[in-house]
Amino acid sequence: MNERANKQEREPDGRESEHERRGELLQQGGPRIYVASLPDCNNGVLHGRWIEATSDAEDMQSQIAEMLAESSTALHFGDPAEEWAIHDYEGFGDLRLGEYESLDKVAKIASGIEKHGLAFSAWISHVGEQSTDLIEQFGDRFQGRWESRHAYAEYMLDELGANRVVDEAPDWLRDYLSLDVAGFARDLELGGDIEVVDASDDEGGVWVWSGH
Repeated sequence: MNERANKQEREPDGRESEHERRGELLQQGGPRIYVASLPDCNNGVLHGRWIEATSDAEDMQSQIAEMLAESSTALHFGDPAEEWAIHDYEGFGDLRLGEYESLDKVAKIASGIEKHGLAFSAWISHVGEQSTDLIEQFGDRFQGRWESRHAYAEYMLDELGANRVVDEAPDWLRDYLSLDVAGFARDLELGGDIEVVDASDDEGGVWVWSGH
């Protein structure tokens, strides 16, 4: 079975296995962040809490407030603990979060990962700008997981009717015709028609997005 046929059998619409990976991700607890109290850290005390990032920003802020209210440093010195930072995180794939990321942004990204799987975090990491419009573009532009760039290019050539053109050529000419699939794949990516990221999970292959 060739790569394209194998992909289509597993993912008829390019998204089926992403939902399977979402289920695996949720079984592992989903995206979460570890928020630490900075006054405690500055005094050599480790005090913080793991928080499910799929909560909305208001809920996360409430949990952070509860964590800060339990600060031993604040109780000792009598000053309220107010400053915090994200010191660790899990379930975000290759995406890197800063210590002072907006909770609204964290919640949006985590929600996308919960819905689409780690392909979503790869998309956000790849575009490099975590703006709302780019996040919302994921569903429209995502073309699914493919075994390789070559496999996607082979599929697109078939969709565009290139194979039919070869098949319909005269018998004497057909043996001299061949499709440059590798070149087509290269030009699709270099021309900005597609964006491709190597899949970061155990299944391998590549994730593909349309360029426009």
